[in-house]
Amino acid sequence: MKKRYFNTTGFCRPDWHYMLNPLRNIESNIYQLIDNKQYFILHAPRQSGKTTLLHSLAHQLNADGKYTAIVFSVESAGYKSISEKLANEKIIKSLIQTSVLFLNNNEEKPPIYNSEKHISLQSYLSDWSANNSKPIVLLLDEIDALYDDILVSVLRQLRNGFQTRPLSFPASIALVGLRDVREYKMKARPDGTSLGSGSPFNIKAESFTLQNFNNQEVYQLLNQHTQDTGQKFTPEVSTLIHYYTDGQPWLVNAMANHIITRILQNDTSQEITADIVIQAKEDLIKRRDTHLDSLIDKLQEDKVKKIVIAIMQGNVPNFNTFNDDLLYCINLGIVKRDNTGVRFANKIYQEIIPRVLNYGMQETMVPIVEPQWFFTKEDKLNMNALLKEFQ
Repeated sequence: MKKRYFNTTGFCRPDWHYMLNPLRNIESNIYQLIDNKQYFILHAPRQSGKTTLLHSLAHQLNADGKYTAIVFSVESAGYKSISEKLANEKIIKSLIQTSVLFLNNNEEKPPIYNSEKHISLQSYLSDWSANNSKPIVLLLDEIDALYDDILVSVLRQLRNGFQTRPLSFPASIALVGLRDVREYKMKARPDGTSLGSGSPFNIKAESFTLQNFNNQEVYQLLNQHTQDTGQKFTPEVSTLIHYYTDGQPWLVNAMANHIITRILQNDTSQEITADIVIQAKEDLIKRRDTHLDSLIDKLQEDKVKKIVIAIMQGNVPNFNTFNDDLLYCINLGIVKRDNTGVRFANKIYQEIIPRVLNYGMQETMVPIVEPQWFFTKEDKLNMNALLKEFQ
């Protein structure tokens, strides 16, 4: 058996990676929507398992033999200067290129792109659907990579084709990204200009989001390493990893991978202790991998910064005036709202965000005290000296 590992890059594959069933919590709901020929939204923060879920769902649908299912990304059309014609062409070509990962039957594969015949994404999907023997299920990833009029155009083309499904348009479509459909209008008109009262995608039947791993699921994931190697992640260690990460999938995998490969150097004979977990947490914060860098980049946005600062200052009563901004931060996975109120999404974010926001101040502070001044001969902390100097 090929050695598996904790994945921190790209979608997970069961033959390569330790992973849980990505459909475990929403499988019945998604299948019901597809069988009812519905369009729906799947939104969740980055690196929380969306693409893994989509690939698993598409392969399962194709294996069942009832549908033609494809996952493809529209990210290639995700820049502001692109024309509508070029955006349609790039999206169609992305669909064609990705289809080989999911479809073995040439009769089901999307047709060759003809720029004269297929003047739009809508006309291309209509042509494919009309000539395909099975209902088509499109799982359209990175939808909120699109900007302004391109985003509106794609949503309206899908809405226009909705009425002719399944004979002349895909039977079911999932739009997948960071945000729910109610925020697409904000993304399409960031300057505040209204799109009108109607949503450009008012045909969606339901919106799903992905949940973090609970404590038991973190243990189930870590225990796969124990089963493969004999090296134990004890329930106590697993609970501590869940405590620091709140079950955020990338963080759980990143901490486990760092422990195994960096700290213990793949020596499976060594014991995994609580101190090692704490060291892994500190190392992740200092390393600021891609996941954490993208989080830090978002802190430069005004609507994110004011929510984050409000949490740090304890201005909970003011959140009613920040509803759209708060929802944006929740969907990005930066903060969470539960029965205790609004807070940072996990302990690692809680540590790294204030450090980042105060970085400039930290760098300009000139040390004017020597820590050893505040220690007694018995190597104890001299609180009176410390407090006096602080005053």
